[in-house]
Amino acid sequence: MSEQPLSLTAFLHEHGGERLSGVQAGGGPGASATVVLLHGAGDSSAARLLPLVDEFAAHGCRSLAFDFSGHGESSGELRESSLRRRFEQAVSVIDAFVPADGALVLVGFSMSGHTVADLLAHYGGRVAAVGLCAPAVYAGEAWEEPFGAGDGRFSAVIRTADSWRDSPALSALRDFEGRAVLAVPGTDAVIPAAVTEAVQDALATRAQYTRFELPQAEHRLGLWFRDHPADAKKFAAALLTGLAEHGWTATRSWLRTTPEVPVAR
Repeated sequence: MSEQPLSLTAFLHEHGGERLSGVQAGGGPGASATVVLLHGAGDSSAARLLPLVDEFAAHGCRSLAFDFSGHGESSGELRESSLRRRFEQAVSVIDAFVPADGALVLVGFSMSGHTVADLLAHYGGRVAAVGLCAPAVYAGEAWEEPFGAGDGRFSAVIRTADSWRDSPALSALRDFEGRAVLAVPGTDAVIPAAVTEAVQDALATRAQYTRFELPQAEHRLGLWFRDHPADAKKFAAALLTGLAEHGWTATRSWLRTTPEVPVAR
């Protein structure tokens, strides 16, 4: 983090009858990219990501985060939300607040790992880099289903063993050729190790990939970065390293220590 935190500006955005609350920072004439940070599920919100919003702004980027409907300061009911609605809300915010002619960097926590993949499929080559923090991916059948109260169709789909293996999110991650950083906690009681390895394999197919280990952390990496500013600084630097050179310097360094991951051709 910078010694003097930058100014965060609050914003409200209307979409689909909901009021979405967010914050942004940076964005001066020299901004190299816009970083959009997407929180996870449950009781998550943009509030725990504010230090990272500031950190990316300190690195010369425009940065922003917002509450999905049913979370934080936004309107709406969480049980009525869905993966599709989260994707559509993210698109609406990005189209309203992110310059169309600049590099786009997406950072997703937990459930929003899947949303980042949806956004990759939507924005294509406009996305320069992605940061996935203890990410989840889900079966395609879950995308339209409301989250409900834990006893509906969404829950039934995601609780089906190995339903995530054919997730369209993995296909989108395999196709991505930009910079990618996967932040992995030492202990994750939420995301199965097989999911994390599948995400890693997908990113290593074509992306300029780095695995960012946090051995002492648990699943809620937004809280970890909030409470460990040195790690937040390192994560931001890792994600932004080499964007102008397509990110291959860090990738090749990582591959030298992990020979079993193939180099994309």
